[in-house]
Amino acid sequence: MELLAKIRRWHLRDKVPIREIARRTSLSKNTIKKYLRNQTLEPTYPPRTVSRKLDPYASQLSAWLKADAGKPRKERRNARALYQALQRQGFQGDYSRVTAFIRGWREDQGKVRRDVYVPLAFAAGEAMQFDWSVETAELGGHVVRLKVAQIKLCHSRLTLRVAYTSEAHEMLFDAHWQAFQFFGGIPRRAIYDNMRTAVDAVGKGKERVVNPRFSAMMGHYLLEPEFCSRAAGWEKGRVEKAVQDGRRKLFVPRPKFETLALLNAWLRQRCWELAEETRHPEVPGQSVAEVFAQEQPQLLPLGTAFDAFIEHPLRVSPTSLVTFERNRYSVHAAYANRAVSLRAYADSIKVVADGNLIAEHARCFGRGQTFYDWWHYLPVLERKPGALRNGAPFADLPAPLQRLQERLLRRPGGDREMADILGCVPRHGLDDVLTAVELALEGKNPSREHVFNVLARLKEPQAPAQVQAPNDLALKEEPKADVGRYDTLRRVLPLAPLLPAIQALVEVRHAA
Repeated sequence: MELLAKIRRWHLRDKVPIREIARRTSLSKNTIKKYLRNQTLEPTYPPRTVSRKLDPYASQLSAWLKADAGKPRKERRNARALYQALQRQGFQGDYSRVTAFIRGWREDQGKVRRDVYVPLAFAAGEAMQFDWSVETAELGGHVVRLKVAQIKLCHSRLTLRVAYTSEAHEMLFDAHWQAFQFFGGIPRRAIYDNMRTAVDAVGKGKERVVNPRFSAMMGHYLLEPEFCSRAAGWEKGRVEKAVQDGRRKLFVPRPKFETLALLNAWLRQRCWELAEETRHPEVPGQSVAEVFAQEQPQLLPLGTAFDAFIEHPLRVSPTSLVTFERNRYSVHAAYANRAVSLRAYADSIKVVADGNLIAEHARCFGRGQTFYDWWHYLPVLERKPGALRNGAPFADLPAPLQRLQERLLRRPGGDREMADILGCVPRHGLDDVLTAVELALEGKNPSREHVFNVLARLKEPQAPAQVQAPNDLALKEEPKADVGRYDTLRRVLPLAPLLPAIQALVEVRHAA
């Protein structure tokens, strides 16, 4: 605009020749004449020729977008995946052309919300955000739906993801401890949505009735909880973005592992690798891992883990089993038909009675399964040795005991002998009993007495080591084995002087 104004002033007011104006402006004389002839006051440019490389693929891309729109959000492909799919079909254009097409398609379909948000800023070590997401993975050859805990530090953006089978309290508690170990410390504040495991009731505004068990965990870790407003996920937008990023980078394509523990170990490693690869959005030239290294000293010390269990009062059945989530677990036979407390952890089941731990099992997330510990049924064998033949808990005996049982049960009374041998396990320990059984099996006819004999020899105290006496205690005259020396102690005494005394004693005795 300024250049056009100068050209008009020079030519129409100051009468400067067109040749001179062309020299001053470095424009061609024809361009200057065109501006002056058309009385142009605003410059116009010819329409830009846009590359049409995407046109042959536009219908295919639209079909993909329409198909993905009908799928769950976690299964939709992002722009990068669609761009790579077009490249495999021969597209040679830029990625920006694909993203521009996708934006236009979504605007035409009314898929874009024009919301306005307030940018947030957090100090180092100030806060973290927590959220759950639903993902799919292949574990042991089966496709399973998993609940993935997403924990993200607000300042450095470091994120940990831990997969569980549910969003129960014990999973929530375990996820916090896993995150604090991963971070090497604890932030001062935690931001949540109104999940049921944390909030029992949502009141007006920010009023919340916090779950007592969740509040106990907050007090243990010195964390200050903060809950978002209703339908205001943007208040924890950083972890919401972590859910989207993690889904694309970690769960597409679907990960395959044998166990959940192996999947979580891989997720832990990949989260750190992504932190090293990802540039921090607010600190130029540094990765998320580098910013976290500066934030980590600002976290509170780690401390001890919260006892992350949920307690359930139960009654033990006559078969010494407790039922939890449609699975059965054995307890010690002494507590059959009694009330006990079952403590459910994220990966284990513990049964407590009278303040004592009476059973512990690995937690099962299937249905209709029974888990025995044959130790729990040893007291029953004292009264019912015949239970060895078909007792379900004794199907998992160690291999040496199974071989011995097979040989003993071939003869009469063998079940009683086997029951007596198993009764030695609490007194002598399983390792010593297994050693004695293996030694007894080396013979032709192993028996209860043979096992007891070997156990007794294993328990014999070792002879003390021979002590070498110091030179000061050495004998100057070595003793000699000469029994003839005792003859020198024998002497013949005359009896005549003693007869009056002996006679007096006899008389006194008779008188008494």
